[in-house]
Amino acid sequence: MKAFFVVCFAFILGTGWSQDLSVMTYNIRLDHAGDGVNRWDMRKANMVAQLGFYEPDIFGIQEGLPHQVKYLDSALADYAYVGVGRDDGAEKGEFSAIYYQAEQFNLLQSGTFWLSTTPEKPSVGWDAALPRVCTYGLFEKKSDGQKFWVFNTHFDHIGVEARVNSMKLILDQMERFNEQKLPAVLMGDLNVEPTEGPILEMTSKLADTRAVAKLTFGPDATFNGFKFEETPQKRIDYIAINERFDALKYAVLTDSNDQKYISDHFAVYCELAFK
Repeated sequence: MKAFFVVCFAFILGTGWSQDLSVMTYNIRLDHAGDGVNRWDMRKANMVAQLGFYEPDIFGIQEGLPHQVKYLDSALADYAYVGVGRDDGAEKGEFSAIYYQAEQFNLLQSGTFWLSTTPEKPSVGWDAALPRVCTYGLFEKKSDGQKFWVFNTHFDHIGVEARVNSMKLILDQMERFNEQKLPAVLMGDLNVEPTEGPILEMTSKLADTRAVAKLTFGPDATFNGFKFEETPQKRIDYIAINERFDALKYAVLTDSNDQKYISDHFAVYCELAFK
């Protein structure tokens, strides 16, 4: 009987999931004075506490203005970041920055391209209302030398053609950069719902982690509009992976404080394993 329990216990341990990487995408909502009680100064400390609690290895933000990006960088001492402002490729406009645990990862390569027909320079693509970017990084785990790519983006909220072409461009760029067929993650606020063309294009080459994760938690919707008393309806934030990753856990984080959300989007969190 004792041997039976030992075997059962060993089996349970053997079927446990071994997390290799935790990632998060988070539209942090730009600092807008018109947000009133939901303005950045009222939210930022809670956001830092939330990020500190979940401690993602890598997280990508959208809508970060330069002072917001720098605040997170200074408040989250364990992280470094890559990214540029979308308006000038330097310090002007919103960032789609990628933050990473600096003690755990080496940054081997990084950059930003614009979602347009001239991705190498600041530009507005197709029918978009605003310049949009994708920031990327090639990372290496210091513990074992495992390398992987992360791409973080924010699609236009107006341009239908721009969103379709933006996804095609990113998938092409991911293939071009990732010649070694390393594990790769695409994350961001894509401003489209799962049945729309850009997501169908994405899932023709990548796996939507919500669909393939072994465990999912939280609502389907990721946009809340700061409307605490209403049920969120729209899923527009995603984490997708190539075939070199397994998705173990997926969650939409609906954390709040005093009946106020931390951003007008929920953070999306995923735990991954390298195959």
